[in-house]
Amino acid sequence: MANEVTIPLLPCASIDEVAEFYVMLGFTVTYRQYRPNAYLSVQREEINLHFFGIPGYDPSASYSSCLVQVEDVRELYDAFAHGMRAVYGQVLLTGIPRMTRPRRDGFLMVDPGGNWIRVVPAMREPVSSNGLTRALDSAVTLAGSHGAERQALKILEGALVREVHASEEERESALEFRDELLERLGLRY
Repeated sequence: MANEVTIPLLPCASIDEVAEFYVMLGFTVTYRQYRPNAYLSVQREEINLHFFGIPGYDPSASYSSCLVQVEDVRELYDAFAHGMRAVYGQVLLTGIPRMTRPRRDGFLMVDPGGNWIRVVPAMREPVSSNGLTRALDSAVTLAGSHGAERQALKILEGALVREVHASEEERESALEFRDELLERLGLRY
């Protein structure tokens, strides 16, 4: 078989709120239905996301997630960040909705429905065995998937002190994420 397509169907409290959010990011609403059930589909190039409304749905309790593979993670992040800045005046790093800064392994966006949209490169780079890179990967996972920013910061700062032989690029990536964690924790503006 060839040319199969899988499209995630994600829950939300309000299809209108979700539609506004995705239009802000450059998506087009391709279908909207209110009755008998709330339903929304959005598309941006080859990315298709569909949503169904659940009255009283709590986005903060959502377990819904979707993986989006793209050729250029940075290009998509920049487009999303541009839309967020135009509406909110900044890229939202905390709360719902929010979006992390891009890293080698992609970025995470949480939409108004509480759905975790993970944007990753289509071709993944081999994982380094460097201690600073491993610590950065652990910190990104802790902060992004578990909301444990303080623990992530502790791991990252320890590795920055220990791993004195890390490359300039690895150190720069770790420092960027440390700055983001400090901002998310309200310890730096």
